[in-house]
Amino acid sequence: MLIVVTGPPAAGKSSWIKAHAKATDIVIDLDLMALAMAGPGADHHAHSDVLMRVVHRARFAALNEAYQHLDKVDVYVIHTQPSAKALAKYKRLEARIITVDPGREIVMGRIKAMRQPEMERVVTRWYNARRGQSHGAMPQASRAW
Repeated sequence: MLIVVTGPPAAGKSSWIKAHAKATDIVIDLDLMALAMAGPGADHHAHSDVLMRVVHRARFAALNEAYQHLDKVDVYVIHTQPSAKALAKYKRLEARIITVDPGREIVMGRIKAMRQPEMERVVTRWYNARRGQSHGAMPQASRAW
């Protein structure tokens, strides 16, 4: 099965997957891929444009391969804000979509505490895009970051 985990930056998407995925599952997490491909001591969330180009291509290849094995393993994908095209593909693949959203105040607090200030714009864009939509969100309790 394909499980797509969405939500704003710093919402707890990776933590949600850690709590639900098994060791035999496949997890495609752009942040973890970037960290794995970066040099020693790299920041967990600040990467060069060149590295991110490589990581995006690797993610695309990983997704395409993982889709071929949905009958054998569960595949977890973090996709912060999927486009309509991506959502249509996920629907064709009969994905389960999970939205992790502990609330804007908590997310902004986490961004201020441990992320780059430019991530505030990404969070604002995520919440603005959800205005007027049904919020079938799965709230995640705050934890010590």
